[in-house]
Amino acid sequence: MSLGKVKRLIDLAVRRAGWTFGIVLLASMAEDSLPAAAPAGDEKGAFARADERRWREIFLDPGTGRWSDQWFLDGEIGTVSNGPMGMTLAAGPEAKNDAHHVVLWTKDSFKGDVKIEFDYTRLDHAGEYVNILYIQATGSGTGRFVSDIAAWRDLRRVPAMRTYFDHMHTYHLSYATFPDAEQSRAYLRGRRYLPEQAGLKGTGLQPDYFPVGLFGTGVRHQITVIKQDRALFVRVVNAEQTYYCHLVNAGLPIITEGRIGLRHMFTRSARYANFRVSVP
Repeated sequence: MSLGKVKRLIDLAVRRAGWTFGIVLLASMAEDSLPAAAPAGDEKGAFARADERRWREIFLDPGTGRWSDQWFLDGEIGTVSNGPMGMTLAAGPEAKNDAHHVVLWTKDSFKGDVKIEFDYTRLDHAGEYVNILYIQATGSGTGRFVSDIAAWRDLRRVPAMRTYFDHMHTYHLSYATFPDAEQSRAYLRGRRYLPEQAGLKGTGLQPDYFPVGLFGTGVRHQITVIKQDRALFVRVVNAEQTYYCHLVNAGLPIITEGRIGLRHMFTRSARYANFRVSVP
């Protein structure tokens, strides 16, 4: 609804029924403008509705060519390599050593709503630590942390997590966490970083998800993430199941542009193929 129409409706309400009704109407309209969480069990429908839009592919990396043509790397210990099955991203082997994290960034930056698709195959046997998809990352704009994150790559030679959540605007989607099926702690979680504030406090998107049976070692998964305004719609497919998520940023500032990144915490490795980004 346009701002002009809202003003005309409120003005009419005030003239007809007094200020009280007009104020109630205004509050109702403001409340309706906020996104609601997906009704329980409607994640599949929410994803389908988001995916109905006509999407135009603007980035493609099959993973079999030279990775450095389209990506750059944070961290001096992690490695990237290409082969006939895709691109392997491997963090360092030493747990609890921040220098052994690794982050791979697209050289391209993307504006507006985006659809991200890729094949993911876990290669490690780690029982903990996470993989993260960063969606449209920019710097905080404070001091050396300018909007273009490539301009301060030297500050991320040791890619400690806090450097990212303390100094970047981005959506964060953690997945393949505690990935073995027999563990009950597996989760899929979204965040909207609030740089130059209080770490991760208050950054969570709602709700968290706790998938069972996903991300086994050597199992190919097709992951699709649609960022649409204040929502993330997620679909994860393997040969055994399809899992959907709908995460909502109810009140934090929206994310409108930036680079896409793949983080592996120490000890984690995976193969990526057919990495695509599309826009409406």
